[in-house]
Amino acid sequence: MTRTTRSSDSDRTRIRTAAELGPRYKWVALSNTTLGMLIATINSSIVLIALPDIFKGINLNPLEPQNTSYLLWMMMGFLVVTAVLVVSFGRLGDMFGRARMYNMGFAVFTVSSIFLAITWFDGEAAAIWLIAWRVVQGIGGAFLMANSSAILADAFPSDQRGLALGINGVAAIAGSFLGLLVGGLLAPINWHLVFLVSVPFGVIGTVWAYIKLHDTGIRQRARMDWWGNATFAVGLVAVLVGITYGIQPYGSANMGWLSPKVLNCLIGGVVLLTIFCVIETKVDNPLFNLSLFRNRSFLFGNIANFMASIGRGGLQFILIIWLQGIWLPQHGYDYTRTPLWAAIYMVPITIGFLLSAPVSGVLSDRFGSKWFTTVGMLMTAGTFVALIALPVDFTYWAFAVVLFVNGVGMGLFTSPNRAVVVNSLPASARGSGSGMMATFQNSAMVLSIGLFFSLMIVGLSEHLPDAMSTGLTAHEVPAADADQISQLPTVAILFAAFLGYNPIKQLVGEHLSTLPVDDQNTLVGLKFFPHLISDPFADGLAATFTFAIVCCLIGAVASLFTGRQSDAAPVDDDVTDRSPRSAAGQVPDRPENLRVRQPL
Repeated sequence: MTRTTRSSDSDRTRIRTAAELGPRYKWVALSNTTLGMLIATINSSIVLIALPDIFKGINLNPLEPQNTSYLLWMMMGFLVVTAVLVVSFGRLGDMFGRARMYNMGFAVFTVSSIFLAITWFDGEAAAIWLIAWRVVQGIGGAFLMANSSAILADAFPSDQRGLALGINGVAAIAGSFLGLLVGGLLAPINWHLVFLVSVPFGVIGTVWAYIKLHDTGIRQRARMDWWGNATFAVGLVAVLVGITYGIQPYGSANMGWLSPKVLNCLIGGVVLLTIFCVIETKVDNPLFNLSLFRNRSFLFGNIANFMASIGRGGLQFILIIWLQGIWLPQHGYDYTRTPLWAAIYMVPITIGFLLSAPVSGVLSDRFGSKWFTTVGMLMTAGTFVALIALPVDFTYWAFAVVLFVNGVGMGLFTSPNRAVVVNSLPASARGSGSGMMATFQNSAMVLSIGLFFSLMIVGLSEHLPDAMSTGLTAHEVPAADADQISQLPTVAILFAAFLGYNPIKQLVGEHLSTLPVDDQNTLVGLKFFPHLISDPFADGLAATFTFAIVCCLIGAVASLFTGRQSDAAPVDDDVTDRSPRSAAGQVPDRPENLRVRQPL
């Protein structure tokens, strides 16, 4: 094995071959990028369970109308930022070195985690501080997400990429579920720990990446596509912001999809993204290389990944509301304890995923990816059918089995899907191509939250007001007050359940003190609200999970069109590892390398 040192700037930036770095380098790259993906995705979801303790810690009530925007951006800001920036940062990796951009991401992520953990403000100032640093943390996460898959594709031969990308994919998806458990465990102790837990791993990962990671892939020097970057970023931000505010009430409406603000964001965003697509066909070095979509594996692999991400993203939120707002209180758990136990009871989905994803990655290297991804999507669709069939007050073992099978299905799909998409890319486009894949995935997560919340609200709104009015008047709440409370926005009830608050106590408020003691105790007890909402909630579940079934079936059909041998990347990936280098560390322009060096 050839030993290398970082004795000078030129040596630090020189592109090394896999042969120079030795057979162990690929495992170093895998372990470091897996750590990076794990902490990035843990932090994408860790605040979801910790939100009640965070808002209590900064003395801010997120259910007050003027504070709803803080709640939404605390939930979704990280995902919006990563969705917008990840493809640009992948392009920077292609141009200036993937390891260098990845190292920068680790450093930015670690610094932002420190500032999140040392928050000393209170109230609205604290909320703004946290949201701002979550945005910075999302920038670091975008660097990590954009370049990790490309680093692995450069380090591993094509017949081992399924294993490598499978393990990396396990970290990426499992992290989003583990974040719920970690947040649920740490937030009740001290909410600062939710952010502090990432700091030691970030410091270790940053130093480790700087010392050990090297650029082994082709760099494609080119001018930055500034107009493409600007129109893409502003357009996608506008669409995602519109989705974020679309689930908020507007006037007397339960949702704000028809508000001028939301319509302007959505329409303006779509117009800008259309202009972006036109720009990308005109410039020499586009941000989105649209010609990559001529490759069937890349096109249909991304369609399948987009659909799977929509189903997976919304599922987390619906399960949290189901457990925290209904099932756990029905089974004796106080509302203040439901966030932690919701995370614990969702562990089977993580176990199923952790068991199946690495295995499917290894097997797809030998037998191809198409049938693993297709079967995985069909299994996942079947679990959504089973969730609709379960009663709202389910038996836990049946619920756990369905979640476990859901995790297995997602695991079967994820690793082979990542491998087939990355393997379809030419070596010089792996950074931008991986960034495009991550953009679709992260955008789908934000889109799914908006769609699932909207469908749930539509399902609840049909019967919940009548059930609420009837239930309140039965316990001595005056009819006029009960009718007023029943007409409150449905999203307020969902947010209350999502945050681990007692929804009736929040909705009835000062009216409680005027009621007889027995009625007060009944209304704020653990049985009243779950019983009241169960039937309307079943309608909402049917609407949301039916939509998820359609998404999974589309993903299954798209997967059937991937994985053909003719769709593989049009280069011999091992050429770049085995070719001799010039003194500057570049691959000579020999005939067998010209295909790699061609601009996109």
